[in-house]
Amino acid sequence: MALKNNTWKLNQWYDQSVAGNVSYSGQNQLWSWGSNDKGALGHNSRANYSSPKQVGSGVDWAVLDRSTAALQLAAAIKTDGTLWVWGDNNDGDLGQNNTVQYSSPTQVPGTTWAAVSSRGPHDGYMASKTDGTLWAWGENSGGGLGLNQAPAQLTRVSSPVQISGTTWSTNPVHLAGGGGGRAAAIKTDGSLWVWGDGNYGRLGLNDYGTSGPARYRSSPTQLTSATNWKNISAGPGQLLMVNTSGEMYMYGDAGHGILAQNDLARRSSPTQIPGTTWDKGAVASDQSYATKTDGTLWAWGRNAYGELAQNNLTSYSSPVQIPGTTWNGVEGGVSYAFATKTDGSLWAFGNSYSYGHLGLNDVAHRSSPVQVPGTWGPVTAKRDHAFGLKLL
Repeated sequence: MALKNNTWKLNQWYDQSVAGNVSYSGQNQLWSWGSNDKGALGHNSRANYSSPKQVGSGVDWAVLDRSTAALQLAAAIKTDGTLWVWGDNNDGDLGQNNTVQYSSPTQVPGTTWAAVSSRGPHDGYMASKTDGTLWAWGENSGGGLGLNQAPAQLTRVSSPVQISGTTWSTNPVHLAGGGGGRAAAIKTDGSLWVWGDGNYGRLGLNDYGTSGPARYRSSPTQLTSATNWKNISAGPGQLLMVNTSGEMYMYGDAGHGILAQNDLARRSSPTQIPGTTWDKGAVASDQSYATKTDGTLWAWGRNAYGELAQNNLTSYSSPVQIPGTTWNGVEGGVSYAFATKTDGSLWAFGNSYSYGHLGLNDVAHRSSPVQVPGTWGPVTAKRDHAFGLKLL
């Protein structure tokens, strides 16, 4: 089944239950902006850009790495199923069987890639294929590669290795890596699995502890018995999950009220956020965001630079609404975020640092949404750079 150009916005396509069983025939350009000292913008240079600049000239980009965890690296998949990576590569993060930095897109072997997510700031990637297999590479601290290894065997891998199983979902919103050697993924039956460093209850397995190998899970472990998970997003010490019933849960570190429980208490198992009409969510550095099925957008957590888009600098430990009722997607970076509307418009808010990664051609902070020119599909916000798909 092929979709006609612009029949659906790409981020609407992502959320369909048949994701991975359809092809998208639209033409999509890849654009990037922000910090570029490791070549993470893919422009074959080290120049920073404070407004979007096209990567190459292709119009065949389809899927982005949507994890906020990575520092100076990036990944995206084309419509032909090829996977491309670029940027920092100190730990074999780019899957090239080396540690060479690349400042323009470089292909990872294979032509059946379906979804990709970075696993942490310097931890590398995991990616699923259309055959339901899941692969990982890069750093392996805490068992983050999911290869069922003893602590003494946890060495980095610079090319893709398979994680056990053949029923992993191919939906891009079903992979999440949050850093610190932690990862999560959903299977085709709707079950949710976690692995990696579980110190302080950060895997959500109700196994609260301080530190040490006893808290690691070096192979995927099922999180709860539920099989209706719809999408997930990971932060530096948290996981956010939404199910098909419209319920949203979070667990992990609770600094700045990021778990939306109106307190600062850490949770070592999933805890529900009030409401039953949640649609999708995104965890950033110290903030979280989510949309509801009525098109409203909500935010909570730290707000030092206006990253909650409330036109103030007040932090909130429970969800507060960002004005508007036609929002359909959101992604958060480090103290900034992007949100899209149903008309394809893209809006930025929060900290612009000195790189201009809000894409607004300046370095000014914004405490309310400001439009980035163009018609956009999905956008990914990293630590200090961003990239997105422009819809033609």
